[in-house]
Amino acid sequence: MTLMAERPVMSGTKPRSGFEELLDLLDELRVPDGYKAEIIRGSIVVSPWSKGYYTRVMKLVCNQIEPHLPAGHIIERTPQLFVFPGVERAYGPDIHAAHERTYETSSNHLDGEGLSFVAELTSISTRDEDLTDKVETYGKAGVPLYLVLDMQEEQAIVYGSPSPKGYEVRFSKPFGEKLYIPDPFGCTLDTTGFQAPDAEDEVGSSGEPEA
Repeated sequence: MTLMAERPVMSGTKPRSGFEELLDLLDELRVPDGYKAEIIRGSIVVSPWSKGYYTRVMKLVCNQIEPHLPAGHIIERTPQLFVFPGVERAYGPDIHAAHERTYETSSNHLDGEGLSFVAELTSISTRDEDLTDKVETYGKAGVPLYLVLDMQEEQAIVYGSPSPKGYEVRFSKPFGEKLYIPDPFGCTLDTTGFQAPDAEDEVGSSGEPEA
């Protein structure tokens, strides 16, 4: 789903940028249950929430990354919108880490450049953006590490060493192996258990899918 904002500018007021208009519209948007909204390439993009087992994977990632966070930084899975005004993007990452000061605001628009770590778990609807637009935006914004868990291809990809041209380092491993996470974290991520559950694991003893 893609929505565009178009509003008149009242006489005597400072014209607002199209991105600011989109942020206003995003704040007012009633997103259907089970969906989240982001601003990508000048449009509001609405995509479904993660599948149930993604919660297990996100918890495994957070438990392993948290001990290696820089001093004063915290890692969260709570829904938050991180804004990049220079490139007119606003993302709601699955996992995000930043200095605790980044979260000390009454605004629901957080500073994207305050991020120290981001992870996205791809879905069929978001995979292309996670692997293209977000790689470019996070890298050029100076976010130290961007982890993509490609849930369709069952592989983990980490991007590091951000620069004005984007990330200069990329490592990948299939699920089930250990992936090196470069500085400033300098640790290893064990991706064991990141795979989707087997079909029989989703069926209860009655033979019916469990709730």
